[in-house]
Amino acid sequence: MSNQDEKAKRVKYLRALEKFAKSAVTSLKRDDFDENEFRLRMNKNAKIFEKAQAVYLDNAYTKELENFVNLVLSNGEKTQMIKSANLLDKLRNQKTYKKEKHKNSYKDEH
Repeated sequence: MSNQDEKAKRVKYLRALEKFAKSAVTSLKRDDFDENEFRLRMNKNAKIFEKAQAVYLDNAYTKELENFVNLVLSNGEKTQMIKSANLLDKLRNQKTYKKEKHKNSYKDEH
């Protein structure tokens, strides 16, 4: 299998995970959350994974994303799923670039 095929499978799998997770988080955080409707929607969305072949994930964020999706599919508790979703958001936001302000402003050069 070529390197290009592996990358394509990886991207397809990650996009499927992201799409499923975004849908799950949106449904979980609604004010009018209904457990039965949520389960039906998640089972319908689980068909996304039939098209995407699972691949090995080595990044902390992607591993946590996969764990969250597996938790939702295994019918976890709502509070546990929300906690996991918040942790996932925290991991995603950590990887954004943050500039160090005034890095060299008070350096003595004597």
